[in-house]
Amino acid sequence: MEMPKINLLTITPIYIALLGILFVPFTMRVGLYRVKNEIIIGDGKDEELIRRIRGQGNFVETVPLAVVLVLLMEILGAGDTWLHALCALLVGGRLLHYLGITELAPSICRPVGMFATLSIYFVAPIWILMDVLA
Repeated sequence: MEMPKINLLTITPIYIALLGILFVPFTMRVGLYRVKNEIIIGDGKDEELIRRIRGQGNFVETVPLAVVLVLLMEILGAGDTWLHALCALLVGGRLLHYLGITELAPSICRPVGMFATLSIYFVAPIWILMDVLA
C-alpha cells in the first residue's frame, strides 16, 4: 500500500534544488580546469585554479547551514514571503559571490554576495528564536 504524500515543505525544496543545480557548474569548472592543466592534487600554485577552488569551497562552507535555517523556518511555519525572500537572497548571494571570487564578474559581486548570505545567518536565527521562545 502506497503512503500518502505529505507536502510539509513547499518552498525551500525549490531553492535547495536551484542551489544543487548551481553547484554542478561550480564543481565542473574546478574538475575540468584540473584535467586541462594536469593539476590533479592541490592547486599547483595556479591562481585561476585557486579562485575556482575557493568559489566552490565557499559555496560548500556557507550553503548547508543556511539551508538548515530556512528549512527549520518553513517547518516552524514561516510565511511564504519570509521564505521566498531569504531563499532568493541565498541563491542570488551565492551566485554573486561565486562570480566575484572567480572574477567572472566585477569584484564588487563578492562582498555583495557574502553580505546577502550573512544576512540569512542573522535574520533566520532571530526569527527561529522568536518563534520558539514566544
